[in-house]
Amino acid sequence: MNTLRTAALASVALLTACAHTPPNTLTGAEESAGFQLLFDGSSLEHWRNYKSDTISNGWEVRDGAIHRGGPAGDIVTREQYEDFELYLDWKIAPGGNSGIFFHVTEDHDYVFETGPEYQILDNKNHPDGADPKTSAGSDYALYAPRVDATNTTGAYNRSRIVVRGGHVRHYLNGELVVEYELWSDDWYQRVAASKFASMPDYGMRRSGHIALQDHGDEVWFRNIKIRRL
Repeated sequence: MNTLRTAALASVALLTACAHTPPNTLTGAEESAGFQLLFDGSSLEHWRNYKSDTISNGWEVRDGAIHRGGPAGDIVTREQYEDFELYLDWKIAPGGNSGIFFHVTEDHDYVFETGPEYQILDNKNHPDGADPKTSAGSDYALYAPRVDATNTTGAYNRSRIVVRGGHVRHYLNGELVVEYELWSDDWYQRVAASKFASMPDYGMRRSGHIALQDHGDEVWFRNIKIRRL
């Protein structure tokens, strides 16, 4: 069995185990595989606001989740990551919009000026849901998901992002929905035809922070687990 196949099967096994594990905890297999909790259900110690050493009151712990309940600003991990595998659960308020970013650096005013985005959205009640390239699970504005794998509005969804070199995969509720290659000809062409064309550092960093977006709507995150690859 080749290495990629073995890794894929191991990830499926970890995802299955995670689905039957209490929120915000690691299984023995996840610990052995090198996963770290970025949220334990009570502490925000692994997070801070973008370009700040602290975190605003708009982000709170509620019902075992990181909840954006009021004006809060985007938050980033205190550590930076290059190649990684990230799992998290999220739910969004009706009509809501948010996002997960990676390889974010703090050289600009906004996280989206450097970090590619895994879109979080209520597809059925937000206008962006009408365009697959801006729907939930997309690589925002660049790559559309193959299927709409979202759960009913108000229910948690499970996302997984795998970044290895320039190769990126987005999963949503167990489905591989997006796959792309950073810095490929296709990727450069899509960026040039998008709003990111005016942002020279967009997607160009090889490592950086994970970011969670405050897009003005209520959103909840839990089960945030990451391992370096």
